[in-house]
Amino acid sequence: MSKLVTIFGGSGFVGRYITRRMAKAGWRVRVAVRRPNEAMHVKPYGVVGQVEPVFCNIRDDASVREVTRGADAVVNCVGTFDRKGRNNFDAVQSEGAARIARIAAEEGVARMVQISAIGADKGSDSIYAQTKAKGEAAVLEAMPDAVILRPSVIFGPEDAFFNRFAGMTRFSPFLPVVGAETKFQPVFVDDVAHAAAMGVEGHATPGIYELGGPDVDTFRELMQQMLQVIRRRRLIVNIPFGIAGVMASVMEFVQTITFGLVPPQITRDQVRSLRVDNVVSDGARGFDDLGITPTAMEAVLPEYLWRFRPTGQYEAIQESARNLRVD
Repeated sequence: MSKLVTIFGGSGFVGRYITRRMAKAGWRVRVAVRRPNEAMHVKPYGVVGQVEPVFCNIRDDASVREVTRGADAVVNCVGTFDRKGRNNFDAVQSEGAARIARIAAEEGVARMVQISAIGADKGSDSIYAQTKAKGEAAVLEAMPDAVILRPSVIFGPEDAFFNRFAGMTRFSPFLPVVGAETKFQPVFVDDVAHAAAMGVEGHATPGIYELGGPDVDTFRELMQQMLQVIRRRRLIVNIPFGIAGVMASVMEFVQTITFGLVPPQITRDQVRSLRVDNVVSDGARGFDDLGITPTAMEAVLPEYLWRFRPTGQYEAIQESARNLRVD
């Protein structure tokens, strides 16, 4: 019988790519999510019955145990940017990760892969980074041979980074950013999935890997590249951290008094995170140690950002037409 992997958050941005890779490798895949009816898009990744969305609440022991039982490996892709509510930083990234690892160990699961983030640090000013670090520590305590992946900002067709900022260019001649000089090392989503699959199949040495793409750019430079791809000219405006912090405080207050109906565009915790470069640390294990050649942004961005061009898919045709010369 084929081996079974349970992927927590397996229908999300990163999770769906891991699910696809594991299905192609012949594994049976349990996609553990809060809303299975909204995860049906993963079923065609395999043959009939190979990929199954199942209900799971990672805040509940019995729920996690039910989807973990019988699995040969587990992958935890669940993360959040919400500081408040039941599914907050601690509940999801610290306690949730700890629960998955503890129960996986109790159920005799052989391997675990934890998707974390570059910058995970219990001493960070960012609560997000603190809880990521707590989650890592809990995973390694329960599953010492776990593989922990720390990607930089992840890009791909469904990303919430380039898509978000490209969408903003449709409505304003300005493109506001916080931390324009902060450095990032964007990594392609399927490269992260490839690393996770290696961990599941036992082809990666246990431990922590920091995953970054081949290019290191400032936030401003990333936005300039994005603007070139979508063929738009916008003035990139850097918002100083102090002002951004005040704006975030106001936005969070509005979220509170509207009972969450008006989500903040940026939070104070995100402002704190943006003060620190998001790149692979010197000496850290990474793609080279896994034998993976990371994909460059220029090879992927045009494949999904074309829809933000002034005339969408016809922009390239019009450019070609303008270059034609009549003899």
